[in-house]
Amino acid sequence: MCSAGGPIEVDLNDPLKDRGKKYRCNDCGQTFTGLGKHPMCPSCQSENVTEI
Repeated sequence: MCSAGGPIEVDLNDPLKDRGKKYRCNDCGQTFTGLGKHPMCPSCQSENVTEI
């Protein structure tokens, strides 16, 4: 039988929780926060983005 430890404490005010980077879409101009190696514009789904 497998068991886990107690509850996990998460501080929602932790400044490190927002680890995404800011990007601007080169196709539609939308700015957004993205994660990962290949962020995608949430507006037009383009991967043609630049970190700002």
